[in-house]
Formats: sequence, structure tokens, C-alpha cells
Amino acid sequence: MKMADGSTILRRNRPGTKAKDFCRWPDEPLDEMDSTLAVQQYIQQLIKRDPSNVDLILTMPEAQDEGVWKYEHLRQFCMELNGLAVRLQTNCFPASCTQMTATEQWIFLCAAHKTPKECPAIDYTRHTLDGAACLLNSNKYFPSRVSIKESSVTKLSSVCRRVYRIFSHAYFHHRRIFDEFEAETFLCHRFTHFVTKYNLMSKENLIVPINEEENSTPGESEA
Repeated sequence: MKMADGSTILRRNRPGTKAKDFCRWPDEPLDEMDSTLAVQQYIQQLIKRDPSNVDLILTMPEAQDEGVWKYEHLRQFCMELNGLAVRLQTNCFPASCTQMTATEQWIFLCAAHKTPKECPAIDYTRHTLDGAACLLNSNKYFPSRVSIKESSVTKLSSVCRRVYRIFSHAYFHHRRIFDEFEAETFLCHRFTHFVTKYNLMSKENLIVPINEEENSTPGESEA
């Protein structure tokens, strides 16, 4: 990108860049981003500017392919959720959290096995994020970052349902970690609005009280 004075902006974090100076370059309009990763870069730019401005981050630009928009947001959610997973490792142990639960009412089965079965919560978290990464990086289902088949877009709903359980476990069983992470990232807030806006999850499964309505029904859920 060239500035008015003719100088060129290299959007790179050079070796030796301090953490506080990471990604400190001017914003760039989406239509000027000349890259197959433009949508990802645009979303990350909005998050960097203000992670609390959920409505702006989720507002799809005109003429943007909706399938790509949803896909790139879900990729971004999974990348950021790794940060929550790292924090949970300091408190969520297999001996204390033997099942993936949310309150005492919900038990989730892990889909990383031939037959879905119970896993310790931290293992479920790792398995789920690994599985989501494998699917979202699959050349079979998502060979392009600029155009996505509708049959592949339909797979996003199951990924949303599974990764949301990481939020719910953290909220109901590791509240301090959840609150600290959410205060910095607004990730669960953004995710909840995202899946609601695009009908990727049913409201009765959104049990973390981000929206005005909080619905929870006792039960056991398979992957």
C-alpha cells in the first residue's frame, strides 16, 4: 500500500518488533486488499480496532459472498478460542473436570472418536478445536477462500455447535477465566451474535447468558 507521499507501507511485523507495536499500521479498505485472504485480514482489522464493537465486526460488506463471510468468521473464532483453551489448561484438569459439562445439567459427548463418548473437558476442548481446524482447512470442502459451495457452508453449523461448548464449560465451571478472557476479547459475545444472526445454532442451545433470554434444558447431547 502506498501513502500520499509515495512511501510504501509494508504490513509486516519485523523481527524485533515489540508486542505493543504488533500490527500497528493504518487500516485498509476491503476493496483495496489485493489478496485471497482479504476477508480474513479485514475481519482481523476490525477486531484489532475495537473488539467490543460486535455489530461493526459482523456487518458484512456489500457484494461480499455470505458463505465466505461466515466461513472466515468461524475460522477466526477457532483461532481466538485457542487463547481460551490455553488459559483453561491452568485450571481445568482431567481429574477435576472428568466430563465436558455446562452446569450439572449438560454433558457433551466428544466426536473425535469412532463412536462419540465422554472425554475430560480439557481433552474435549483440544479435540474439538483440532477437529474444527482440520475441517476448515480441508481442501475437499473448502478449497478456496473466495468462493465456497453451499454444501460446504452447511457444515459450519455443526462446528459452531461444538466449539460453543467450550464457552459454556468455561462460563459455568471456570468463571474467573471466562470473565477475564471475555473482558479482553468479547469473543463469546461476538460468537453468540454471529450464530444468532446467521441461524447457525438454535436459541435453546445458547446457554451462556449473553443475550437477554437465557434458555437451558437439562439433558445429554451427542456430538
